[in-house]
Amino acid sequence: MSKDYLFTSESVSEGHPDKVADQISDSILDAILSEDPPARVACETLVSTGLVVIPAWW
Repeated sequence: MSKDYLFTSESVSEGHPDKVADQISDSILDAILSEDPPARVACETLVSTGLVVIPAWW
């Protein structure tokens, strides 16, 4: 097995759509868990120009 590998990463600043989407998902998760602590939650946030879609299951 080769010990050489390519490492990549991405850094985005505050206000980037990925960061906003993460904040929305985290807020939804926090709200559900505050009402139902043992809940199991799957929540994603999809962001595009002028559109936010939040598919969530719990």
